[in-house]
Amino acid sequence: MEDELTPRFIKSLQRNNDQIREDRARTIGEDAQLIYRRRVEDIELSIKRLEREQEGLIDISPLDRNSLTFADFNSETFVQKDIELSLTIRNLNIQLEVAQKRFEYLFAKTR
Repeated sequence: MEDELTPRFIKSLQRNNDQIREDRARTIGEDAQLIYRRRVEDIELSIKRLEREQEGLIDISPLDRNSLTFADFNSETFVQKDIELSLTIRNLNIQLEVAQKRFEYLFAKTR
């Protein structure tokens, strides 16, 4: 009953070292886990966007439905951009794989 009436500030001052360390560890762990998860999601989003951009490179459809004229297509530019995007996507896939494995290792529940 008396503990319920003790102000929060006083309770905080009375905590022992183990309680303080546990609270700090939980806070640090939650922050790191959230930031790590966001980083993995950011990499996934980047990959999807680049894949869409790469697919867009091969869109050489007519300028409109009634036109027989195709959009200007520069083969040299296409090849250069496609290779650049392919390499960037490959590197991001490697980063994603590493980040996902580390996330699992660091934050998965263990017995």
